Amino acid sequence: MRIVQLMPGAGGSFYCENCLRDAGLLRALGRMGHDAISVPLYLPLASDAPQPEPDTPVFFGGVNVFLQQKSALFRKTPRWVDQVFDAPALLRWAGSKAGMTSPRTLAETTLSMLRGEDGRQVKELDRLVTWLAAEGGADVVCLSNVLLIGLARRLRAELGAAVVCLLQDEDFFVDAFPEPWRGQAWALMAERARDADAFVAVSHYYGRLMQQKLALSPESVRVVHSGIAPEGYEPAPSPPAPPVIGFLERFCPEKGLDVLFQAFVILKMNARFSKLRLCAAGGWTSGDRPFLRAARKRLFGAGVADDVDALPNLQRAERQEFLRGLTVLSVPARHPEAFGMYVLEALATGVPVVLPRRGAFPELIEATGGGLLCEPDDPEALAAALEELLADPDRARELGRQGRQAVLEHFTEDRMAAQVADVLEHVAHASPQ
Repeated sequence: MRIVQLMPGAGGSFYCENCLRDAGLLRALGRMGHDAISVPLYLPLASDAPQPEPDTPVFFGGVNVFLQQKSALFRKTPRWVDQVFDAPALLRWAGSKAGMTSPRTLAETTLSMLRGEDGRQVKELDRLVTWLAAEGGADVVCLSNVLLIGLARRLRAELGAAVVCLLQDEDFFVDAFPEPWRGQAWALMAERARDADAFVAVSHYYGRLMQQKLALSPESVRVVHSGIAPEGYEPAPSPPAPPVIGFLERFCPEKGLDVLFQAFVILKMNARFSKLRLCAAGGWTSGDRPFLRAARKRLFGAGVADDVDALPNLQRAERQEFLRGLTVLSVPARHPEAFGMYVLEALATGVPVVLPRRGAFPELIEATGGGLLCEPDDPEALAAALEELLADPDRARELGRQGRQAVLEHFTEDRMAAQVADVLEHVAHASPQ
């Protein structure tokens, strides 16, 4: 089966769950014998993702998308002009500045993209369809998220391909839009969702949420938990001394890094944990820097800044080494998460997790037995849950052991790909060519 995976790049400046899931899915589909290719959108793919063939261009280059949204002139420029703005170095720079884009600009551009052939980036859509047709088309086109659903109608009509849309954390992005763009975006996604053949959500929680928001029929949504390749995630031979709390996500308020900082300060007030350290990894964009400056100022004020380390976005082997140096991992996200790839990465390394009781986290803890839940947005409750594991190393190791076993048995990328392939094969056979 020929599968084209449309994979938006994140610029490589912060931890991107969708990027990790897409990369693992593509790798595993290839191992299954499918002719699965990646086509990057917006920005170049992260360096640890399966790289496209050298002659595969970036489509809907982020700078061109922005310029075409803002000026009619750039909707008519020849390709040689557009190529200047699709230069990889320029796109990587733009990706690092993504946080500087205003919510209004993001909303209006998203609405245009959702309109597909009626949007301001139709020149980019024309180029994508023409290139895919010249490269042999596809049996199935797999969209990384529903924000790409505006492409589905043309892809089905001109390539004769089925379209399957993955679902993960789109609500977080769209719900940040001011009105009236938020309501318009949800309405457009629900309308354009009719152009897809099936949807694959990363958790039961998120499948139910998006079924409601997009008015999808239950039979059109399949739940397939994300998975990782377990190679390289071996546990450390012994726990770190002194103990270390870890964080692995983008450094921003929505992921609750400041909540974890507050819990850390509470724990440090206990003489038993005077040597406790915190290490945060995952990266940031320029738009996150004011938040980070304020958080660092509070850590200095509490006298614990020297006990906190911040690491940039880490590649796979670096993340594995980082995780082996942790006692427990916590990402106290303020927004209900659709999944949490970092949960799998930590558990595969034998590191237990402490997470807020919201989103897909209860589902993951029940499925893996690898950690504890606490009340959301409550630094004291988070500190108490972390203390349970820090004060009982034997229990922490047992939860980590249980979690690792669950990941090895039920949350591998091969298992994920096999279940997604079932969906892709079904729609490819059912869709008229």
